[in-house]
Amino acid sequence: MKLDAMTPAAPLRRVSRLAQDARLAGFDGLVVTESGRSAFLSCAAIALAAEIDLATGIAVAFARSPMLTASIAWELAEATGGRFRLGLGTQVRAHVTRRYGSEFDPPGPRMREYVLALKHIFRAFRREAPLDFDGRWWKLSLLPDQWSPGPIDVPDPPVDVAAVNPWMLHMAGSVADGVHVHPLNTPTYLRQSVLPEVSAGAARSGRTRESLCLIVPCFTAFGEKDEEIARWRERARAQIAFYGSTPNYAFIFDQIGFEGVTARIREKQRAGDLAGMAATITDEILDHFLVTATWETAASALHDRYFGIADRLVLYFGAASLAESPENLDRWSEVARQLSAKA
Repeated sequence: MKLDAMTPAAPLRRVSRLAQDARLAGFDGLVVTESGRSAFLSCAAIALAAEIDLATGIAVAFARSPMLTASIAWELAEATGGRFRLGLGTQVRAHVTRRYGSEFDPPGPRMREYVLALKHIFRAFRREAPLDFDGRWWKLSLLPDQWSPGPIDVPDPPVDVAAVNPWMLHMAGSVADGVHVHPLNTPTYLRQSVLPEVSAGAARSGRTRESLCLIVPCFTAFGEKDEEIARWRERARAQIAFYGSTPNYAFIFDQIGFEGVTARIREKQRAGDLAGMAATITDEILDHFLVTATWETAASALHDRYFGIADRLVLYFGAASLAESPENLDRWSEVARQLSAKA
């Protein structure tokens, strides 16, 4: 089980320094999210700053043509010596149509075709086959040699897909190289929804679950003192409430016996009551989504919950923890060492 830190795309000099700190802290990789800044530019800065595994987690697929995404991923794979993973997601309709001015519907089948187009393009880059992709949404047939990056000396970048609901999990297991699990996850959701659907999708393509990379974000509240732990718990509570306001995620609360949580969060949201949204996530609910431990017991707590499920465990607050408390570099280094020893 690899240990990664999640970080938002940020000013390029800042992410370069973060990459160096993350490597010193013992993290295997960085997972770069995309919101106000380009995940790909941050990845380029990281690739040149430190020898560390790197992934977009996720980049917005439909805002870019498959050819553009493939070209960027190809260059990042080469720049990292094969340590780059291309993580893609649909985002939501409003952002894709109103912010990016792109098409969205139907998101699931469209994403499936996007992944297949990328893999076709990679073969064309290697000159193993001509570019001749004839899909429902993308038709690609022109790639003169002078417009192709050509073969590279590392494998094709793995293509990972963000998935939440059963159909998307199954699809990702069928056509992608890995699956980005949503940060709003519980052990129950991982075992009852993620693993069965991803495994079924992989079997449909003649593969096994073990042939895919399961990338699992994890909320943590680690500290030496109760006050430090409590601060991270409250931060996680607010973030879980934010994610939990999405109707499509309501079933994740239902699975653990807390029906109606999303409806109550949305009621507070409509009233502009951010504190009320967070308060809806009681301590009992919170502990399904969050690993709470001292620094001394952190590695064991992570191992007990995720070993055998996650191939890459992504610490949601990992980068923030490094940035806010430089002394945590040594603490994370010890956690990573202990996790590696347990494996």
